Amino acid sequence: MGTDHPPHTSPASAGEPAPNPHRWAALTFIALAQLMIVLDITIVNIALPSVQDDLGISDGDRQWVITGYTLAFGSLLLFGGRIADYTGRKRAFLIALFGFAAASALGGAASNFETLIAARVLQGGFGALLAPAALSLLSVNFTEARERAKAFSVFGGIAVGGGAIGLLAGGVLTDYLDWRWCLYVNIPIALSAAIGAYAALTESRSTGRPRFDLPGLLLVTTSMVAIVYATSEAESDGWGSGTVIGFLATGSVLLAAFLVVEARVAQPLLPLRLVLDRGRGGAVLAIGIVAIGMFGTFLLMTYYMQAVKGYSPIKTGVAFLPIIASTMIAAAGIAARLIPKVPPRALIGAGMLLVATGLVWFSTVEYDTGYAEGVMIAMIVLGLGAGLVMPVAMNYATQGVAEGDSGIASATVQTGSQLGGSIGIALLNTIAASATADYVASHAPGPNLEAEAMVDGFIQASAWAAGIIAVGALVAVGLINTPRPTHQAASAAPAQPVGPVEIG
Repeated sequence: MGTDHPPHTSPASAGEPAPNPHRWAALTFIALAQLMIVLDITIVNIALPSVQDDLGISDGDRQWVITGYTLAFGSLLLFGGRIADYTGRKRAFLIALFGFAAASALGGAASNFETLIAARVLQGGFGALLAPAALSLLSVNFTEARERAKAFSVFGGIAVGGGAIGLLAGGVLTDYLDWRWCLYVNIPIALSAAIGAYAALTESRSTGRPRFDLPGLLLVTTSMVAIVYATSEAESDGWGSGTVIGFLATGSVLLAAFLVVEARVAQPLLPLRLVLDRGRGGAVLAIGIVAIGMFGTFLLMTYYMQAVKGYSPIKTGVAFLPIIASTMIAAAGIAARLIPKVPPRALIGAGMLLVATGLVWFSTVEYDTGYAEGVMIAMIVLGLGAGLVMPVAMNYATQGVAEGDSGIASATVQTGSQLGGSIGIALLNTIAASATADYVASHAPGPNLEAEAMVDGFIQASAWAAGIIAVGALVAVGLINTPRPTHQAASAAPAQPVGPVEIG
């Protein structure tokens, strides 16, 4: 397994095409699309009680409003990345934006549970095409080291802060308008991004006849569905249930079979060199581990502020503003300056330790702890850490990749983030629920017993998350062995033609 190093020639000297003169305008619309993708993972969370009441959804079925989106999104990302590579990244980006807008309109107008779930699945499917297309467009438009650092800092900040923005937007729209606007809001965002991207982006695609690795596609899709479904069911059934264990085992077997197939076919859906490289694998691992802590903690903090502190949905959303601000400060203000100068493992390691520190701080809150000295400080530290990790890891995980593979490399990054987020939500929620039940069983009844028990669950889940991220930081830093970046281009060597994909 080798390590990709930035080449020592600029794109111009290597015979590469001249940079897109509208690339900074394009960044605005790529970032807008990324915001919509991440926002839609969390924006419906706060609105879910209103959705449930309005459409008469049972407690057992309500999770599908969230799971329908994440299942489709997580399971189709690799396929979406390869489609973007072969059909054209700009074309895939525009098609996905219009499809996402149409699915959002369908969901907003839904009059029953079935229509809403169909719309959420369609959103996830188009999101799985949009996410890798967006990241790969960023990668191929920004190749010079300093410009790439700035662009990925903005993109990475949105990738983290967008989840908190979704909680804020969900509270505002639900309180002042209607839950349906949590879906309708995607329409103007998607159309604005599509119009701007059409004017600012140039087309890029892989060469060769577009034939797909169908066995690999079937195996990876079914394995991702099984794994994401298992983690979503673990929230309600627990990790020890037969359903969860069965789907995890099935997903693991199918994933192993996928890797065997990919190692043997001539042109695989996922070239294993992309994930077996130490540095790139470490960067993807860091993204997934940070996602475990961030998205799981968003859920815990939301419950803490609403169920324990009695905040309204909109007040809960506003309370997340510190994490949005600190994430963007770290990403756009700090990481953008340091990426061209500091070894990636130093930034990623420091950022992951900051995330772990924020989780440790959150694990000290008590029933009567004030917002400023409890949740707010934890959010600021979490945001600073995530704002360092995500731009650096995304940049490093997609650099050194031939342009023909940029879509699938971007999809691999997004898959790591999606799986990490799904596992984090399920794992931390299960730990919290179990600790809460144990607390109630071991304490005498009292007026605040339920709230105190919930806080104890949040404390234990946060401590577990901090430990996972601290250990993950050691592993990721050990894998990423790239030295301090050069001041030349951080792009890959010139793209190699990608031939037809054999059906293995």
